[in-house]
Amino acid sequence: MDLFRKESLASYMKTDGQMPKTMNARDLMAMGIGAVIGSGIFILPGTVAANDAGPGVTLSFLAAAVVCGLAGMCYAEFSSAIPVAGSAYSYGNIIYGEFIGWIMGWALVLEYLLAVACVSTGWAAYFNSLLASCGVNIPKALSGPFNPAGGTYINLTAILSVLLITWLLSYGMHESVRVNNIAIIVKLAIIAAFIVIGVFFVKKANYHPFLPYGAHGAFKGATTVFFAFLGFDCISSSAAEVKHPQKNMPIGIIGTLLIATVLYMGVSLVLTGMVNYKHLDVANPVAFALQSVHQGWLASLLSIGALIGMATCMFTAIYASSRLIYSLSRDGLLPTSLHQLDKKSHTPKVALWAVAILIAIMGGFVSLDSLTNLVNIGTLLAFTMVSFGIIPLRKRDDILNEGGFKVPLYPVLPLLSGFACLFMMSFLSKETWIGAGIWFAIGMVLYFGYGYRHSNINDSVISQA
Repeated sequence: MDLFRKESLASYMKTDGQMPKTMNARDLMAMGIGAVIGSGIFILPGTVAANDAGPGVTLSFLAAAVVCGLAGMCYAEFSSAIPVAGSAYSYGNIIYGEFIGWIMGWALVLEYLLAVACVSTGWAAYFNSLLASCGVNIPKALSGPFNPAGGTYINLTAILSVLLITWLLSYGMHESVRVNNIAIIVKLAIIAAFIVIGVFFVKKANYHPFLPYGAHGAFKGATTVFFAFLGFDCISSSAAEVKHPQKNMPIGIIGTLLIATVLYMGVSLVLTGMVNYKHLDVANPVAFALQSVHQGWLASLLSIGALIGMATCMFTAIYASSRLIYSLSRDGLLPTSLHQLDKKSHTPKVALWAVAILIAIMGGFVSLDSLTNLVNIGTLLAFTMVSFGIIPLRKRDDILNEGGFKVPLYPVLPLLSGFACLFMMSFLSKETWIGAGIWFAIGMVLYFGYGYRHSNINDSVISQA
């Protein structure tokens, strides 16, 4: 049994070459910003300021951005050198071998599916609240996960939100990206409005002391807000559908992180200047700050911004998860029907709808509160392996990456990135590690029970013999 047999880049390029190349750097940044900037931008700056960092939460976001930036550069080099679908899974399959690639892919499946399911429940809560303010009330039985004792049986709004976004994606990336880009512009306009208007209500006294919990508090805050940046890795899933990927993929990934950093730091700086940090430990600190300075109209707009933000998060993650499932099926590790391309749109519609149905079931029937941290461990594992993977990537003579992006200060920055991600993983709870262990045990059963025997690499070895 050879667990470290490797797939070739040429094989991937041939298979993924059937997918239409329709996206440019601007589209990639829109996807990335859609994934990274969600409802968290209206919540995390306030709660972390109140509990951990004070006004120094701005520095917390900067520190977290540096760590994510290191991983982002590693992703940028991989997506430039290996412009295929599947993100970290495909990179792992080519660089480390099939077994490690499967582990990385299974970790990403965990990240994407749980992330969308969790966001769908948040979107449903915001939307139901908005309807209630207009006098329309969703029946309690249809407003939550299956919990007969609590009077809820299905979260209908969460299910419909997932299916609606999937329906949009099923029309193909050209049309879907156009709608997503418009939503991103509206979301960014609302965030910019808060920053510009909020500046006029900033009081310098609120910045003193700037680090009430000391430098340790700011660093602790960084480990919390670090997860606000997760999602940029979804961009690398689209490499097979990008024009000039050697140029556009690095711009999309690094550009996303730069814009997200500026926005998070801007909101944090204005928010803690408007209201003393001690008062920001509330469910919606940004809206609270606006209401405290009698700008309720903008607070109402924020609810719309949160809805749009969560919708774009779901858009990007559903897209990325469908391409990941497509890639696993392409290699024979999942049933072959999941990598079939639609004759009209040339997109993997079977994988797309399979993912959507699974997410809709999770978001509609399962309480996900205790599972959200599993999103983080799946992401950080992939980040770690991609970061360390730069070293064997550089040693491959068959992957030249001529004219493409390369991580500077090699090998120091890739190693630093990998160890920084491992350090972040050490802060995760015992329950998270147990849950991850169960998830990966299921993955092992699937791989050894189906994937290893049906792998395309296995077929090629048999035919050569």
